[in-house]
Amino acid sequence: MTTFDDREKAFEAQYARDQEMQFKIVARRNRLLGHWAAKKMALTEAEAEAYARDVIRADFETAGDDDVIRKLLGDLTSAGVDIDEAAIREALAHKTVEARRHFIEAQ
Repeated sequence: MTTFDDREKAFEAQYARDQEMQFKIVARRNRLLGHWAAKKMALTEAEAEAYARDVIRADFETAGDDDVIRKLLGDLTSAGVDIDEAAIREALAHKTVEARRHFIEAQ
């Protein structure tokens, strides 16, 4: 029975590590996406960093990426940037790959 218990604990530990890694990747992605949008809005470096933190916080409103996309689309449109949801989703996909690459290279 101890072999089974050991395997169960190992699977639970791996699941916890995977979930933590996914959380970090999404947070990194949102930071990168925030900086991308800030550049389009011509924000200063300090404003861009604050905006990136706001994008990270926006992700906690609802499950999924829709809250982040909604925030970016609203903010970019309000700033006079000509952009649509498809372009934001494309940037989100690119930033996801970039965020994953950051974590792979860090290991």
